[in-house]
Amino acid sequence: MRVLYKVLLNLIIFSCFLLVCYVFQINNNYLSVAYKDGNNKTQLLFFQPIQTPLRNSSESIKLSENFNLINIWLIFTKVKHKNSPLKFKLKTLISSLLRFSSMPLGLNVISDEPSKLIAEDIINATSLAYNKQIQVLFYNIANVTEQLSDLIKTMQPFFTSSPGTYYSDALFFISLGLHRIAPSNQKQAIMLDVDTMLKADIALLYKEFQNFRDDAIIGIAPELTPVYQHILYSYRSRNKNTHLGNPITKGGFPGVNSGVLLLPFHKLRSSKKYQQLLSEDVVWNLTKKYSFKGHLGDQDFYTLIGIEFPQLLHLIPCNWNRQLCEWWGFHGYKDVFHSFSFCEKPVMLYHGNCNTPIPRD
Repeated sequence: MRVLYKVLLNLIIFSCFLLVCYVFQINNNYLSVAYKDGNNKTQLLFFQPIQTPLRNSSESIKLSENFNLINIWLIFTKVKHKNSPLKFKLKTLISSLLRFSSMPLGLNVISDEPSKLIAEDIINATSLAYNKQIQVLFYNIANVTEQLSDLIKTMQPFFTSSPGTYYSDALFFISLGLHRIAPSNQKQAIMLDVDTMLKADIALLYKEFQNFRDDAIIGIAPELTPVYQHILYSYRSRNKNTHLGNPITKGGFPGVNSGVLLLPFHKLRSSKKYQQLLSEDVVWNLTKKYSFKGHLGDQDFYTLIGIEFPQLLHLIPCNWNRQLCEWWGFHGYKDVFHSFSFCEKPVMLYHGNCNTPIPRD
């Protein structure tokens, strides 16, 4: 009788999630949800795409509200083999998220089909290991870039060094239009680079949304290298007293780093100012004004916003994006590098940018 009860219970649970899958409208994406089975083990269900519009998902609002999720966005693409360094970076990130998390997490992963299969294995194994509740949505990278093609084509000429280079890839501009891709019920979310690792509960970072001013539309940490002192060289040579490109320790604005983003989607969707800033004319005028030729994708755009309209940015503490890259310290900026990289607060999140190993302390 007990065996029959467990079988019936599992069938009921499975039927409920099939119903959720039916009403959860995802445009060419994938849905997966973790749940407890009759033996109190975590199972991760993956569903195939449903060919219905993404933004009309009223039932998905109820699902997310019931789960009280912290939504996190990642991009995980071009993983061609199981020994790819990106695989181990994703495993490190997911493990750290689940290890410290006190709240249910909603992972939104932009991926291609081969990379998705690898991500599924990592998320499944890690969620079982930590026995944490997790909801996972996969978004097809080709569909995402197609939906944002107008924005990407506008930004690429301004914020890449040359066609075919690393940061010329469309994926480095997705964050600028993520509010157009995210389900309409997602009011805000955190976006993380895959080369990051948590040292604290992501819920603590999520609380930073409460500190946004009314006019702030992007949460982002300061850049901890002199890259923008370098990019702004021409402007700085004409404006000797400018604070732009100087480290925060010297009262300056060093630019920002997009490895960690706090995105209030509800503000971005309704902000006329933000839509204007995404136009080619505005970007052209700003890059000309500051002699700005960037090569780092979206974070160049956010840095320009911070230069011209600082009130639109909410600077999150440096310890929530503790960048580890030291490249500029060995390429002409050794004398000033420490003043940029200094961050005295206890590390909450490591960012192993430029393939820098993350400490395992």
